[in-house]
Amino acid sequence: MAGMTTFRELHDATTGFVMPNAWDAGSAVLLAEAGFPAIATTSAGIAFSLAKGDHTLPDGAKAVSREQMFERIQQITEVSGVPVNGDLEDGYGESPERVADTITLARQAGLAGGNIEDYDGNTLYAEQLSVDRIVAAREAAGPDFVLTARTDGQLLVSPTSLADSIHRANLYREAGADCLYVPGVNDLDSIATLVKEIDGPLNVVIGLGTSTLTTHALLDAGVTRISLGGSIARAALAFIREAAAELQTTGTITFATNQIPQAELNQLFGSR
Repeated sequence: MAGMTTFRELHDATTGFVMPNAWDAGSAVLLAEAGFPAIATTSAGIAFSLAKGDHTLPDGAKAVSREQMFERIQQITEVSGVPVNGDLEDGYGESPERVADTITLARQAGLAGGNIEDYDGNTLYAEQLSVDRIVAAREAAGPDFVLTARTDGQLLVSPTSLADSIHRANLYREAGADCLYVPGVNDLDSIATLVKEIDGPLNVVIGLGTSTLTTHALLDAGVTRISLGGSIARAALAFIREAAAELQTTGTITFATNQIPQAELNQLFGSR
């Protein structure tokens, strides 16, 4: 497996990279085989593959426990052959100590890096607490683990200003984050503003909505890292729904036309 230093070097390079998100071992192998230099996990994709909801349940409990999430993460890191970045949500708890513990587990699971959000499923954590959480994460991460600080103000029902998200991102950078992440910004002009005003490598996620952004345009704009969140996982689930609908209506199986041959999959996965 590629070393964690390689993942750090990707962030330090002058050219950016695309990092698609896997939700199980099979999808991880397919994405790595396609030639991407790194892949990520997706909490949404993993939750949906377990027939659970993403983020929180009505009573505030996590839909997928930290233990369940790390069981799947371990399966992904063991077969991917490239550095893996973990979607670690909010660190699975409010306190800096809980976040630090999650980062320790992430390193033990073989992750080369991971994202920590400043959102508990309802509101943003207070600014100083959010900074303290990143400080704790950095201390637990060690020198090689690439720590990404994610600020979710643009995803709120009433979004914060872009300036506030930039302010938080820069505070997290000062606190030790290696990469900054502001999901929910989908126009190129605003992304260019993030690139200019955030003092560190920027991750941009595409595929959350109907954005027409392309990876090429984002890389040209100076974005360091492009992820896809649960987009590929949701598209795969849509394919299953469409296949089921075809069986129920016309009774045909045109959906099977482009399947990967059994022998090819056996060879691909057997080599792992």
